[in-house]
Amino acid sequence: MYDQRTDEVPAAPPTPAPDEHEPTTVERGSFCTARCGCGWSGPARRSRDRARTDAAEHRAAP
Repeated sequence: MYDQRTDEVPAAPPTPAPDEHEPTTVERGSFCTARCGCGWSGPARRSRDRARTDAAEHRAAP
């Protein structure tokens, strides 16, 4: 069995704070939807650019 040294173990990616929104876009067929870890999801759009705009608007919302 191989034991990894501590300098070989990759660092864990930082987890966003619960109040931060980090929406992403998800493609399903010819539609694209913006979704966030907080449970929010935007409408399905044929325009990927508009779905990215929805995500940016959600990120900027208080």
